[in-house]
Amino acid sequence: MARVAKRKVRAKRTVSVKAASDISPLVAKAQKAVEAATAALDTQLDRVAKARARVQKSNTATAKNALSNASARAKELRAKVASARLDLAKAKAMDTVRQVEETAKQKIAEMAENLSTKAEQDLAAALQAFETRWMKARTKANIKKIKAAEKKVEAKVKAAAKKAAAKVKALEKKAAAKAKAEAKKTAKKRPGRPKKAAVKKAGPGRPKKAAVKKTAARRGRPPKKVARRGRPPKQQ
Repeated sequence: MARVAKRKVRAKRTVSVKAASDISPLVAKAQKAVEAATAALDTQLDRVAKARARVQKSNTATAKNALSNASARAKELRAKVASARLDLAKAKAMDTVRQVEETAKQKIAEMAENLSTKAEQDLAAALQAFETRWMKARTKANIKKIKAAEKKVEAKVKAAAKKAAAKVKALEKKAAAKAKAEAKKTAKKRPGRPKKAAVKKAGPGRPKKAAVKKTAARRGRPPKKVARRGRPPKQQ
């Protein structure tokens, strides 16, 4: 009785599968092609094993022909699996380029966002520094202008005060001169009035002349002439 060759149990070929979101359509397509070719090859290898077993059992021409055909088909499927795996490798290589490009683009976008944020922060700081310097310079300039204006106002006030003082002094001088003139005028009028009053009170001039004659007779010298304001004295 012929020995039946034991069929080796072939382990299922597994292909690493990335997350669906990370796999490109080309890689997914190539992956499915590899899986289909591998499944077909496994099925065909089972047929080859069965055909070999029949050959070993019966050793007929039909069994040998079936084994030959099954082996040829398995050889074709092996070539198909190899081609599918090559396509998958190419697709993965191209997908690696895509991933590198996407990663680079993402990094560039992140860098652009960071640079934009940093630029806004730097701009705010620069504006703050510029505003501080500008306000400091403007305040300094304003202080100079205010001091210059204060000096001008002070000069005007001093000039106005000097002018007012001169005017007051002139008015005081004028008032003093006027008062002095009035005083002189009053002093000139005062001496004549009492004498006129004495003449009026004494009455006519003849009794006065008699008194003068008596006094002169007693003393032995001529009487004095009395001068009157406004008219010459009468002759004795």
